[in-house]
Amino acid sequence: MSNFQSKPFTFLLQLLNRGQERSVKIKKNILEGILIKGGSILVSLVMVPLTIDYINPTRYGIWLTISSVVGWFSFFDIGLTQGLRNKFAEAKTRGDDHAAQSYVSTAYAILGGIFFTIWALFMVVNQFLDWPKLLGLSTDMGPEVSILAVIVFTYFCIQFVFKIISTILTADQQPSKASAIDLFGQLLSLVFVLVLTKTTGSSLVMLGIALCLSPLLVFMVANAYFFGGIYKKFRPLISKINLAYTKDLLSLGVVFFVIQIAFIIQFQTANFIISKNFGPTEVVSYHIVYKYFGMLEMVTIIFVAPFWSASTEAYLKGDFDWIKGSMKKYNLLNILLFGVSLVMLLLSNFVYDLWLGKGTVHIDFMLSFCGFLYFNFAIFGAKYVKFLNGISALRLQFFSSLVTPILYLVSSLIMIKVFHLGVYSVFISAIFASFNSFILAPIQYSQIIEKNKRGIWAK
Repeated sequence: MSNFQSKPFTFLLQLLNRGQERSVKIKKNILEGILIKGGSILVSLVMVPLTIDYINPTRYGIWLTISSVVGWFSFFDIGLTQGLRNKFAEAKTRGDDHAAQSYVSTAYAILGGIFFTIWALFMVVNQFLDWPKLLGLSTDMGPEVSILAVIVFTYFCIQFVFKIISTILTADQQPSKASAIDLFGQLLSLVFVLVLTKTTGSSLVMLGIALCLSPLLVFMVANAYFFGGIYKKFRPLISKINLAYTKDLLSLGVVFFVIQIAFIIQFQTANFIISKNFGPTEVVSYHIVYKYFGMLEMVTIIFVAPFWSASTEAYLKGDFDWIKGSMKKYNLLNILLFGVSLVMLLLSNFVYDLWLGKGTVHIDFMLSFCGFLYFNFAIFGAKYVKFLNGISALRLQFFSSLVTPILYLVSSLIMIKVFHLGVYSVFISAIFASFNSFILAPIQYSQIIEKNKRGIWAK
């Protein structure tokens, strides 16, 4: 009996270890990612109704909006972590551990200096911000929202530096370990929120402390664990800071910086636009739909995330056949996920009631339909964007990023202010603004890999 039971595991191990070393790494990361992301999805599904029940839908909408507004400041990263991701992968591929450690040390030093300065400035400016007016809230919520903003912003600045360990893990083709760090942070947050529901009354401030402190503690432990273990030779040291490497990091970083600004405007302003025009309760409706169909994106990330750094290695070694084969498999995954998303759409209202409790939050079917469309476009384009990011072919993405924020904001406001359309306008605008991922990126991939063209296509 035990021999019979061991056969499936033996077959699984053989399947995982079959093929090129690069493919084996990806398959192992995918398997680990399925387990980890599956846990992450479950935790997030439990967290939403628990949090809504603790502070009510309106105040939950305020929390989501404040979090997204603070997220705008991530553009001060100036694309440096993305530059680190590629440069670290390249240095490891060459076997240049000294350069890899210097890139890591320099990135920690620069981001530490940037975000300490930003935090200090925010502490001054926050005293003069009228949060109720900015978010369309009653004036009596001013003090509570201001304190919440300080908590969230402080967490954001500290975690942005410590989160570099996730960039290093991903660059080393170990994105599942980076996802595990996020999962542990989520689990600790869930525990803290459960404690709050049993011990305190509704409090935005207490919720902010619980949801911000948990992942921060996990990131600190992760830094100590990895830099004291498998990445000891890459640990950040003051003596290894080399500002001459700043140019290398920012040569890609400036391009990623512009792309990142476009991304922030497109995704982090949605909650603000909705809160300002429809109220914080509608932010919750949008968030529910985003999280529901976003599960498909999380599944896609499990499969596609290892492709970025693997593409860097494969492209440098001229292994185009491997890249083509991988892309065909990702196309099959897209077809499968489209079918799953269609079923999710048809069952959406039933699932919302089962998940949140009947009548807790009203969600229009049109909002779900637009979320369904948006995520299918995003999933289709993700594999092409990851490949192009991996080989640093960013010029077309850079130029499109100069247009997309304007396209997103203008189309959103026209649909809301002129045509008086609903919250789903935000999803429609996001599709318009994502034209690079599902139009330009596939064309660029084809020109580079299928037609072997260079020039603007490969830059």
